[in-house]
Amino acid sequence: MSRIENRFAALRAQGRTALIPFITAGDPGKEDTVPLMHTLVAQGADILELGVPFSDPMADGPVIQRASERALAHHTSLHDVLEMVRTFRETDADTPVVLMGYLNPIEVMGYQDFAKAAAEAGIDGVLTVDIPPEEGEELLAALRAHHIDPIYLLAPTSTPERIRSLTASASGFVYYVSLKGVTGAGNLDLDAVRAKLGEIRAVTELPVGVGFGIKDAATARAMSEIADAVVVGSAIVSLVERHADDPEAIRKAIGRLVGEMRQAMDAE
Repeated sequence: MSRIENRFAALRAQGRTALIPFITAGDPGKEDTVPLMHTLVAQGADILELGVPFSDPMADGPVIQRASERALAHHTSLHDVLEMVRTFRETDADTPVVLMGYLNPIEVMGYQDFAKAAAEAGIDGVLTVDIPPEEGEELLAALRAHHIDPIYLLAPTSTPERIRSLTASASGFVYYVSLKGVTGAGNLDLDAVRAKLGEIRAVTELPVGVGFGIKDAATARAMSEIADAVVVGSAIVSLVERHADDPEAIRKAIGRLVGEMRQAMDAE
């Protein structure tokens, strides 16, 4: 059983929903990422999603695009991201870490070399936005050989056939994008999300995380009542941007937001 499976099993036994915050590695600076990861865990994060900065993040809205720009301005590479996770693991052996990004940096490193290095660093899952499973068998095989969960995005437009094929290749959990568009866009339609989760759960037993549009404690609470995991990205990254010149202020601001979300999600 992977670290991600273990975490979901433990949460299920407690009757709780996973909270998965996202930050971009290297934003606003390389030295800030590991302290931010520990802050998120201390405030109630169950799984960490760590963005690999990329120059053409097609699925991401302006907030996370600018986070990639800040990280790339400091030349944050995939090797740097792996080293950050390795450092995080020195004092946290339990919290699952999922890398989210795009194929190009992984392809440049080489699938086998990446999977081996990621496993050695302590990474548990990899979500690559721009490679469907039918075109990624080599990467899938490399990840599975190193017991890393491949995680896929499902969209409001995903057909039952597409849901079936993606979930057949996934492990750990699947990530349902609750809105049409990029990260940080629009407002949640809980009824529509609930209906789509029913379609997804009809074909897979994997936990379903829901992201895009979770902005505050109230939306996190509402989503926690229907999803297995709540994924929060732009709301956190916007706080990093607002306090980019003050690392301590970043930790306080995102710690407060994540703590409020955790408290709201756990409220009776």
